[in-house]
Amino acid sequence: MIKVGTVQQIWRYPVKGMAGESLNYCHLGDMGLQGDRIWALQDTARQEIQSCKFRPQLLRCVARCRSPQMTGPHDEVDILLPDGRVMGSDDPLIHQALTELTGHDSTLESLRPLAELDFYRRHKKDDHTWLEELKATFDREEGEPLPEILDDLPSAAKDFVSIPGTFFLVTPFHLLTTATLAHMQQLNPEADWNVQRFRPNLVIETLPGMEGLVEQAWVDNKLRIGRATIECNSTTPRCGAVTRSQQSLESDNSILRTIVQKADQNLGVYGAIKQSAVIRLGDEVFLQNSDC
Repeated sequence: MIKVGTVQQIWRYPVKGMAGESLNYCHLGDMGLQGDRIWALQDTARQEIQSCKFRPQLLRCVARCRSPQMTGPHDEVDILLPDGRVMGSDDPLIHQALTELTGHDSTLESLRPLAELDFYRRHKKDDHTWLEELKATFDREEGEPLPEILDDLPSAAKDFVSIPGTFFLVTPFHLLTTATLAHMQQLNPEADWNVQRFRPNLVIETLPGMEGLVEQAWVDNKLRIGRATIECNSTTPRCGAVTRSQQSLESDNSILRTIVQKADQNLGVYGAIKQSAVIRLGDEVFLQNSDC
């Protein structure tokens, strides 16, 4: 094993699509950090779960678990709205507040069991409109490529808006390194490369001398963080959500242009949890090769 850094930041996002909360420690299980993506917005007309790809107004909200340490799939959350109000998921007026914010009739819903499969289905008017809608969220300019994954989506991604039984789109864990953020800042020094734009669960402070998009080289390898093990299984293609305004961030289209043109569309990597454990700020991070 090779040491690559330490845990600098831990983030969870109790409501899909909303800004989240910074933690000192959290249990990391098969379905990611405890309390991560346990609520989501459902479009009433479409009967479909929504994300910040389609409802970017959600990024202007900040969600926190009401029970910060021990959380479950039905625990209540508190939401800081753009107008400064704080409303709980158990407030009967929260649905109307989010409807007004997004401009679409919506309800806030907690996770449901896998047996309620239809709850996670993708709304389809026909065989192609949903895919065109999805492609549009990547906000590519003329001549810029779309992620290759859109040309070969797994069948589950065609039928469901998230992994059934979860509110995760691809995997339950996402990480970034300080080396990558520093590299992007050098490429576009006028932009604000605040980590909150990219919604990672983990920010790894890499060792001195590590430069560039280092975590992309970790794909198909494992990371050991304390007693937890994470398999880095793919890079993270970026969509227009990274350019949107948040409560403390201005809109900036140059962010996405730089990622597409200078980082092959990707920033950060997705991970699958192979060994559960509590992770903490300051934990050492080790890289294992694929044979370990």
